[in-house]
Amino acid sequence: MQGTEGRGTPRAAPSLRAFLVLALLVPVRLVAQQGAEAPITARLRVVTATGPISMDGRLDGPAWAGADSITDFRQREPSAGAPASERTVVKVLRDAAALYVAVRAYDSDTRHMLASELRRDADLSSDDNVQLLIDSFHDRRGAFVFGTNPNGAMWDAQLVGIDNLNHNWNGIWDVVVTRDSGGWTAEFRIPFRTLRFHRGEDLRFGFNVRRFIRRKNEQDLWRSWGRAEGLYQLLHEGELTELGALDRIRDIEAYPFVLTRATEAEHDSAGAKIGDGFLGGKAGLDAKVPVTPTVTADLTASTDFAQVEADQQVINLSRFPFFFPEKRAFFLESSGLFDFGTPSRVQVFYSRRIGLDTTGAAVPIIAGGRVTGRVGPWRLGLLDAQTGGADRANDAVFRVQHDLFARSYIGAIGSLRAVSSGGAQAAAGFDVDLPLVVHGQNVEPKFWIAGSRTPGVSGAPLAWRISTDNPNDLFDNFVSLYRIDQGFTPPLGFVRRTGIWETTGHSNFMPRPHALGIRQLDFKFIPEWDIIANRTGSLGRSGDWQTAWFEWRLLGGDRENGDRFEVNFQRLLDAPTDTFDIFREVKIPPGRYWWSRYELQYFVSPGRPLGFGAFVNWGAFYGGRSADVDLQGTWRGGGHVIVSADLSRTAARLPAGGFTALLASGRIEYDFNTRTSFLGFVQYNNDAQRADFNLRFHWIPQIGDDVFLVWNSGYTTNRAATYRFPAARSLARPLNGAFVLKIVHRIAP
Repeated sequence: MQGTEGRGTPRAAPSLRAFLVLALLVPVRLVAQQGAEAPITARLRVVTATGPISMDGRLDGPAWAGADSITDFRQREPSAGAPASERTVVKVLRDAAALYVAVRAYDSDTRHMLASELRRDADLSSDDNVQLLIDSFHDRRGAFVFGTNPNGAMWDAQLVGIDNLNHNWNGIWDVVVTRDSGGWTAEFRIPFRTLRFHRGEDLRFGFNVRRFIRRKNEQDLWRSWGRAEGLYQLLHEGELTELGALDRIRDIEAYPFVLTRATEAEHDSAGAKIGDGFLGGKAGLDAKVPVTPTVTADLTASTDFAQVEADQQVINLSRFPFFFPEKRAFFLESSGLFDFGTPSRVQVFYSRRIGLDTTGAAVPIIAGGRVTGRVGPWRLGLLDAQTGGADRANDAVFRVQHDLFARSYIGAIGSLRAVSSGGAQAAAGFDVDLPLVVHGQNVEPKFWIAGSRTPGVSGAPLAWRISTDNPNDLFDNFVSLYRIDQGFTPPLGFVRRTGIWETTGHSNFMPRPHALGIRQLDFKFIPEWDIIANRTGSLGRSGDWQTAWFEWRLLGGDRENGDRFEVNFQRLLDAPTDTFDIFREVKIPPGRYWWSRYELQYFVSPGRPLGFGAFVNWGAFYGGRSADVDLQGTWRGGGHVIVSADLSRTAARLPAGGFTALLASGRIEYDFNTRTSFLGFVQYNNDAQRADFNLRFHWIPQIGDDVFLVWNSGYTTNRAATYRFPAARSLARPLNGAFVLKIVHRIAP
């Protein structure tokens, strides 16, 4: 409803203030307890092979016969601590160059093993899979993760800190998988040059293994199988011993590439030509230079990201900027170290500020470099890039963290942008993260503060946040408090809103009935909230709020078969002070709008051959009414073909007019084998009135080499356009179009 605070406005300001103070201050008293609960370490001896190790996915060779093994796997899901329902055996060997890990996954019902993925780095959650975790620094602060499924698909990631998993890290390693009537076997080969570790005579690595049995939704782990633990909880990881003396190879790895690009002439929505096509090529080089065994430099020259998949389109029905994730490999690798702030809200470093303009179009990167690694208790990161274009710029960011207690750290960051036209902008910040385990429960207080300097802005506007997270199985609680000054603009960062106070939080109650097919329920009896007040106001007075969002979860949870469902009720506030466009010519006038919404969600398990999800949200909206519908569907065709479709529709009837916002996308994937794949992606956006196509063929001749064939094109769907898609003649008048061939070759001694 419009006007001043109407009936139904939340009156929880005093209790909210008390809850914030209690939740933010109590965990500080617990810091001294960090590390008090010392884990008992389980160990697996690594045998050094005296002869060649065959990479054939079989364990009948003489080398494996002499290897030690582990078999004591326990469930984390569904019954924490219970013996695994299927037997798993893990053995580890090494030679001078690599670590070899064999996982034998016995299965009493091999006909119902699930394996639909083949593509490198595909999401394996729909399949049976195993994951290896190797904490090569053995500091319980980070790790490399390697995974596969019964098809032999390769997946890897880099874990930074306690919960930052970088899925886009790609290491040099290999795996061979075989199946038989008794189960499946995976044999991993992980070169020591892929890992980072300290030089020493008697090295030990942190180690853990997780097996997931999809049809049972069962997680089995060697260690860290408690409810508040898991594979990425390194405090209770196991250990690989008797590795002996290792010396990480320090040879340079070079990745030269050549690229050919043919672009079509660009046209406007009326079909008029606005840009010429061209045919051209370029060459470039990426390189990895080991500075020390624990520090690596990554260099890039004449950088190009033509093979990157297109951004997912959105229709923004708010008055605030939308956050797009990074997809470029150079910026994704080791990206977790440079994280500072709160993703999608306030970030001192947002890598899309380098080499991309505000519309997402590429800006040439002439050269760049990154140095990351560990020196004693210090983790260091330095990134510098020189960009071209109309206004050349040099962008740099420096990040440092110092170990504190068992898993905590204190850190700092600095960023600088200098442009050729003169002038420079800078930002800097300090943060502390204190993850604790108190009486078996996770508690994580965190604080950061940052400031920026911008020409024309007096002083150094600040932004800060203090928060506490309690991510546990029965109760999952979180609360935070922000202050962001007007004018806070880190030059390489992302800031959604300035000049505000903000608080966010939630308290989820999640019992496990294991009845009626339900594994775990999820309730929000205390509403989840996100409240923003103006900088001169108070979060304790609802009259000062600019926006507010509350959600009660009346019923939600996960079923034993992997399905997920939610029933939610929401209350929202928006108080725009100026008129803004919400969709095309429909405008929202200034006012104070409160409204209520109802929401239903149901998503089936990704393990089903034919999966679907549905999201429906309806109710009042800016003085009128609207209904949102999101539908998703995926078909998995037995290991080679995956087809998916998504539809998002918002129909609104407002005092200023009505509109229907529609986003649709389709995706087809055909995997020839684990190293060759084709991806087709099409999107339709009725706000932008265009359809876009992204087709990509990817071949990996050998690990480290890549061949990409990419075609991108866009066409107008404007009803008034003469060359409107899908008419055949529209193909001759694309809004944009490009064909790219890129070949990358790895050169390493």
